[in-house]
Amino acid sequence: MAERVAQIVSHITYPKGLLVGQTAIITGSGQGIGAEAARLFAREGAKVVVCDVDSAKAQSVADKITSFGGQAIAVAGDITDKDYIDQLVKRAAEFGGGEIHIIVNNAGYTWDGVVHKMTDKQWAAMSSIHGTAPFQLIRAAAPYFRVKDGKQRNIVGISSTSGVHGNAGQSNYAFFKAGVVGLMKTIAKEWGPGFNVRANTVAFGYIETRLTKAKEDGAFITGPDGEKIQLGVPGRGGKSSFEDIPLRRPGS
Repeated sequence: MAERVAQIVSHITYPKGLLVGQTAIITGSGQGIGAEAARLFAREGAKVVVCDVDSAKAQSVADKITSFGGQAIAVAGDITDKDYIDQLVKRAAEFGGGEIHIIVNNAGYTWDGVVHKMTDKQWAAMSSIHGTAPFQLIRAAAPYFRVKDGKQRNIVGISSTSGVHGNAGQSNYAFFKAGVVGLMKTIAKEWGPGFNVRANTVAFGYIETRLTKAKEDGAFITGPDGEKIQLGVPGRGGKSSFEDIPLRRPGS
C-alpha cells in the first residue's frame, strides 16, 4: 500500500521543467484550450510556437508567455493553407535550433447542422480544418520526428466526445474528430517503434469555450470564403444543459 501511495504522489508532485529543451507547435493557441496549453507548456520549459489565424491573439499569448520568463513566438496564419503549414514548420525548426519535439493539433471550429440539412460546404470545411490540416502538418514536420537520436517526441490530436460517441447536429464534426483517433493510432504504429514518437488523442467533453457557449450569445467565426459562421450550442447555459456531467458544470 505504501509503495502504491508513493507512486501516486510521485505523479502528482513531479518536478517542474518537464519540457525543458523541447519545442512545441500548438495550433489554434490564440485562445481557449490552445492558449492554456501554450502557457502550461511554456511554464514547463518548452519553447512554444503559438499558431492562430488571429495574429493579434497569437501575439498576445506569446507576449504573456515571455512576460513570465517563458520562450514563445507567434506564427499567425490559416492552418488550412499548405503554404502556411510549410512556413510554420520552418519557423518552428529555426526557433528550436533545428529540432521540433511536440505537435498539438488543436485548431478548429464547429459548423453544425442535422444530417438531412448538412451542406457540402459545411462538410468540406470540417474536413479541411479537422482532417486535412492536422495530416498536412504532421507530414510537413515528418523530417523532424522520424529521427533516431534517442529523444522522445510527441504528437497530440485534439478530438472530442462527439467523435467518440457522436452528437446530434454534428455529423461533420463528429466524423472528422473520430478520424483524429484513427490518425493518431496509425502514427503511433508507424513512428513509435523506430523513432520513439508517441501519438495520443485527447477527447474533450464539455469545456467552456466560444464553441460551447450559448448560440444566443451571438459569437461568429469567418469561414474560408469569408462567410460568417455562427458558433455555440442552442439553449446552452441552463442547469439542464449539464445534467449528463457529474459535477453539473462545464470544464474550464
